[in-house]
Amino acid sequence: MLLGFMPSKAVLEKYDLTQFIEVVEAVKQGNILQLNKAIQLHEVFFIKCGIYLLLEKLKTITFRNLFKKVYLLMKTHQIPIDSLLIALQYNELKDIDLDETQCIVSNLIYEGKIKGYISHQHKKLVVSKQNAFPGLSTLS
Repeated sequence: MLLGFMPSKAVLEKYDLTQFIEVVEAVKQGNILQLNKAIQLHEVFFIKCGIYLLLEKLKTITFRNLFKKVYLLMKTHQIPIDSLLIALQYNELKDIDLDETQCIVSNLIYEGKIKGYISHQHKKLVVSKQNAFPGLSTLS
């Protein structure tokens, strides 16, 4: 999943891994709130399997997917950081501020999950006009 390959519901049911169904759906949708709830709901199972901390890394991919949705909705390569902040707050991340949003975006850019840069002067994320959100499987 960290490489961007999300198993289907049928595969998860076939191998009795239904605990992952909500996790996969949340990551695909860019829904941080749903991801947190799914991880918390099956926390004991994930800890016993030794994968709890790995699932925490899925939050980065979930942020990327959320920001990609904002990009697609805005239909521009210059995205106000405020718009990303509103999307995060909509996911009930109430304590988050503009600086923390910029930090999340900076980390995604550094990791290659977003192609672009932050214009601090204009408080915008400027993404590449081509392949702004490269496939996770293409990252090294």
